[in-house]
Amino acid sequence: MHEYRNPLPTVDLIIEYNSGIILIKRENPPYGWALPGGFVDYGESLEAAAVREAREETGLEVDLVRQFHAYSEPERDSRFHTITIVYIARAKGTPRAGDDAADVGVFARDNLPEDIAFDHRDILMDYFEKKY
Repeated sequence: MHEYRNPLPTVDLIIEYNSGIILIKRENPPYGWALPGGFVDYGESLEAAAVREAREETGLEVDLVRQFHAYSEPERDSRFHTITIVYIARAKGTPRAGDDAADVGVFARDNLPEDIAFDHRDILMDYFEKKY
């Protein structure tokens, strides 16, 4: 029997909040600031995973505005080959770090942190430049 290896599905969110974008500081490797997001659970829709991950990592309830773009570069995550679907969302509430987030912050294009994990800087530049 042949064993198949497939990319793992993930979601990430560009949460628009108070004229900025929410980023979380990762508590686990790979370290750095990142878009809120994570793995899609078996039996869960992409949309439900995005809302769940936002709540778990930021404490925010989000309304998904639209699907932004898919990113699938095999090296985008040093741990696994992942495919992410990125959503643009708007939030209600006060952000607080939760789940595997050590901190949460609101950033604009001109004050992004230096240490951004994964390919999230590229995703943010695509967003700021209205690429998709």
